[in-house]
Amino acid sequence: MSATPNTDRAVRRILATAAGLATAGAMVAALPAGADDRGEPAGHPGRTVDVQLLSFNDLHGNLEPPAGSSGEVIHAHADGTTEKIKAGGVEYLATHLRTARQGNPYSVTAAAGDMIGASPLMSGLFHDEPTIEALNKLKLDVSSVGNHEFDEGARELARMQNGGCHPTGGCYEEGKTFPGAAFPYLAANVTDEKTGKPVLDPYFIWEKKGVKIGFIGVTLEGTPNIVTAEGVKGLKFGDEVETIDKYTKVLERKGVKSIVALVHEGGAPASASYNYDCDSPGAGDGISGPVVDIAKKLNPQVDALVTGHTHQAYVCTIPDPSGKPRMVTSASSYGKLYTDTTLTYDRRTKDIVRTAVDSANRVVTRDVAKARDMTDLIDRWNAAAAPIANRPQGYISADIDGRGSTEYEKPLGDLIADAQLAGLSPADKGGAQLALMNPGGIRSDLDYKASGNEGDGVVTYGEAFTVQPFTNMLNVVDLTGAQLITGLQQQVSGANEASPKILQVSKGFTYTLDMTKTGAARVVTGSVKLNGEPIDPAKTYRVAMNEFLAGGGDGFPALAQGKNKLVGASDLDIFNAYLAANSSPSAPIAPPAADRITVIK
Repeated sequence: MSATPNTDRAVRRILATAAGLATAGAMVAALPAGADDRGEPAGHPGRTVDVQLLSFNDLHGNLEPPAGSSGEVIHAHADGTTEKIKAGGVEYLATHLRTARQGNPYSVTAAAGDMIGASPLMSGLFHDEPTIEALNKLKLDVSSVGNHEFDEGARELARMQNGGCHPTGGCYEEGKTFPGAAFPYLAANVTDEKTGKPVLDPYFIWEKKGVKIGFIGVTLEGTPNIVTAEGVKGLKFGDEVETIDKYTKVLERKGVKSIVALVHEGGAPASASYNYDCDSPGAGDGISGPVVDIAKKLNPQVDALVTGHTHQAYVCTIPDPSGKPRMVTSASSYGKLYTDTTLTYDRRTKDIVRTAVDSANRVVTRDVAKARDMTDLIDRWNAAAAPIANRPQGYISADIDGRGSTEYEKPLGDLIADAQLAGLSPADKGGAQLALMNPGGIRSDLDYKASGNEGDGVVTYGEAFTVQPFTNMLNVVDLTGAQLITGLQQQVSGANEASPKILQVSKGFTYTLDMTKTGAARVVTGSVKLNGEPIDPAKTYRVAMNEFLAGGGDGFPALAQGKNKLVGASDLDIFNAYLAANSSPSAPIAPPAADRITVIK
């Protein structure tokens, strides 16, 4: 965008230089040699400067290109057709970001949380040190925390920020101590319950040649509902709007009037296409979800919101409390996109010219040269992980979609639930009669095509780990039929009504979900059956699930009412054991039919 002429200041400078001249024409004639078209000496900054803000979110340690549908974005063409584009991989992300920065002296790179956590084996095996190293090489300037930054607790997050070797794993590379993040992680709304102070810095001021932009970072207030209790122990998560407004005033007192909020909370655009116009027919009309409410309430002094969490792609202008459009963006997930935003900074007011803000999501295509330093990083950490990662666990006959599936019931979800039922149904293992799996715990697909030299259809330990990276311990508990039905209703009511979280179920458990209705009525209670028999509200059933669900996570308080708990093996161990016991090169596992939940739309 072109700079706005600084007419007033130029006239004052001309008057000082040409004092005594009587006419405007004479003053113009008196401009010093080499002056630019604003009447300022050549090379002197103008009133406005365009700051390039590059942003992304929800990387989740995906340093290598995500496999299957998890590594695709949808492009919508003007004629109404769509195409899927392979995208992602930090080798390509680095090249795209470095190319985008060329010729932009004022460029800042920011992220909106979940950079680590729920990561593939290459990063997760080493407690995400490889991802922090990669982000340092990417020259990330600042990031908010997300809920997954708390997967291993506040102490481990502090180590990610400040460095040091893992307390039990030690130093993973001989002679090297993990240096920590070269960028600040911001956690304005996460405070220590005892001291009331933020566990990390609440804000960061980026400055270059007198241009100052403040960044405030928050995660969603509901983080305790989607992270294990141990991960958030001793922490309090505050309201996003109240927190950002509080630190907006702090920044203003410091003379910083240009402010960007990094918010790990998001929305749902009406289209899955990354280039969908969510300002059609009007500003912000094409998006729904929690971020809309946040954006509409935030102090108008906040100039833009970089968001995440929902893994969606959008660039919207949602009206602020004064009714003026304000840019709100999200760049999908796994490094498949980055957002390129132009913030026009006015040197006189020290504020962003909101009417001039422009933004677009860019695809991290794989048709560019790989960044050599990222290739070296990946090769180094892959070599360290190889003895574990490349072990075959089982065999599949075709792609089994999980994270990449857009359906409520996912083939991979059924497979995981079946594995949990098989592993925990023996009497000495818990006597489970059915199993439930939370959809958010399925982090990838199982791709038939080989990821390395293992051969097509082979599921390696690394691939299985990428699907289930949390190492949640499995529980078997007693639930009454009434509690079980209430749990099903909580999928589509209460905290989950706007964005349903449909549990994946084991074979033999069936029911109908009527999405033409609202709230708990969406579950047709008379249709809930186990092995063809209606669920008896008064009867007790043994139900297997991971410890996260058994603690009421993801908005399922009914599941936390279970009694007579037996703690079994980890979800990953159970899954790998099932693959080994139920598949072979000559008899691979086929994708489940995903026909246990009948959905009426």
